[in-house]
Amino acid sequence: MPYYLGADLGATKTHTLIVDESGRALGFGESGSGNHEDVGYEGMLEAMQQGLEQALRGAGLTRTDISGAGYGVAGYDWPSEASATKSVIDQLGLTAPYIFVNDTVPGLVAGAEEGWGIVVVAGTGSNCRGWDREHQREGRVTGHGVMMGEGAGASELIHRTMQVVGYAWSKRGPTTALADALIQYAGAQDLEDLIRGYTTFEYPIGAEAAPLVFRIAAEGDETAQKLIHWAGVENGEMANAVIRQLEFENLKFDVVMSGGMFEGGTMLIEPMRQTISKYAPGARLVRLRVPPVFGAVILGMEAVNIKASASIRKRMADSISSIRSIPMRQP
Repeated sequence: MPYYLGADLGATKTHTLIVDESGRALGFGESGSGNHEDVGYEGMLEAMQQGLEQALRGAGLTRTDISGAGYGVAGYDWPSEASATKSVIDQLGLTAPYIFVNDTVPGLVAGAEEGWGIVVVAGTGSNCRGWDREHQREGRVTGHGVMMGEGAGASELIHRTMQVVGYAWSKRGPTTALADALIQYAGAQDLEDLIRGYTTFEYPIGAEAAPLVFRIAAEGDETAQKLIHWAGVENGEMANAVIRQLEFENLKFDVVMSGGMFEGGTMLIEPMRQTISKYAPGARLVRLRVPPVFGAVILGMEAVNIKASASIRKRMADSISSIRSIPMRQP
């Protein structure tokens, strides 16, 4: 019987999953960061080896039993990194054909009904990629957030929030309830002390503070509401850029929303939907409800020209809890 492997390499953890030809989950592994930008290619290999060995043990299989493999690799951003990435994968000792892609793509493959379209990631950071129906053409942004003025994950939202709170302190902008909330959050004495401590790195205020912005917005603060609206529009514009690249404007396709920011609900999603629909009215926004490693497994099947049917996808989702509960990884 053929068996398929998928690995989702993230900045904090790596998930590895093995399924049989019906999609039944057989083995799972969880290991450390697989992003070479954080741990180097040696660390990437170590995380992949550990995850692979755990999954093989759980499935009762050996490396030679694997028929196809798919890898979503955080930090694999440019073609110039392909050779080094391939070298790491080759050291795993698998003999099966494989596909490796940037780690945003498995979320698209897993979340889109037909496995193609656009994926917008808004977790700790932000990213966006797209694939055409045949998986031959890819559209993308750089994935470097604030540096390149792209999108709005939690990091970008807080970056902008602190600018706006700074405007309130200098009276360049209106007062906002975000100021008092952030003073309390950071343990600052007052607004001036908050700005001082933030700019001198005494008060670390990062992506983890994003839920505070959503809370204050829900309580009616206009400045916080505008920030969430801004984030939705930014993510929509990022999607539109990829839609233009792939010429999807007149097609019906899925836009997969991946990442914890989308837990913020309508106040973030609706401006994103409106931004996209003005340009691509056939786009349908859907939440990613399964772990991205599912998409990596589907790519493993695609490596040997096997299409993952709806029944295979359902079998994966239904059977994974029998071997391990996998939380959604927030990029």
